[in-house]
Amino acid sequence: QVQLVESGGGLVQPGETLNLSCAFSGSNFRLYAMAWYRQAPEKQRELVADILDDMISTYSESVKGRFTVSRENLESRVTLQIKNLKPEDTAVYYCNAQGFRGTFWGQGTQVTVSS
Repeated sequence: QVQLVESGGGLVQPGETLNLSCAFSGSNFRLYAMAWYRQAPEKQRELVADILDDMISTYSESVKGRFTVSRENLESRVTLQIKNLKPEDTAVYYCNAQGFRGTFWGQGTQVTVSS
């Protein structure tokens, strides 16, 4: 069974940088497309970035230029760097894996941007 564990969230001030991490276990990491989603209060969960095994990544228009997704295949880990954090980035950030065994979600990590 694939397991995803996010870490790195917290309370940060506007303009700061935050690095989120997702540890993958339970299957062959390289066979999975990885993604980060977020869900703000009273809003639907939205895709912010994804990355394939070949390192090709895509971003939602709302985060381009500030978010960077990367994956470390040897460590079975995917990270999301968020620069110049804004209050509207406040959300629970979820790690997602899609592969031959199905789709899996982590429990999420809370990011709160406030001065």
